[in-house]
Amino acid sequence: MSDAYVLVLNASYEPLQRVSLRHAIKMLVREVAVIEEEAGGTYGPFPRPKVLRLVRYVVAKWMHRRSHLCTKSAIKARDGMCAYCGGKAETVDHIIPRSRGGMLTWDNAVAACTRCNHRKANRTPAEAGMTLLVVPRRPSLGDVA
Repeated sequence: MSDAYVLVLNASYEPLQRVSLRHAIKMLVREVAVIEEEAGGTYGPFPRPKVLRLVRYVVAKWMHRRSHLCTKSAIKARDGMCAYCGGKAETVDHIIPRSRGGMLTWDNAVAACTRCNHRKANRTPAEAGMTLLVVPRRPSLGDVA
């Protein structure tokens, strides 16, 4: 799995994030990054990168607020149970489905078990006849993550 991801450094050599190999190649094509370390082998016409460095420095204030990022694991941690039946939270469900423009936001996503997620499918909870047991909201600073 570590080979599938490429470390991205800021222009100042600070680590920023890991990206997929495909994303890393796109960064090389756009010439926004250069290869700092190769993993060996090739990926198309490019040497397979292990570490990239951005050509220009980017301000990364967002790195210090990671606990407030809306991610699937953060949604499951916030809810702690299926928002529809109270069972084990195995996945994340979009209240307004993604196919209808729903995004992964604190107010539009809830934890769900696989069964309830499939039952709701591509509908809103009201259309599926399902009731939410939790109110989706952005966690406050006092909430434990």
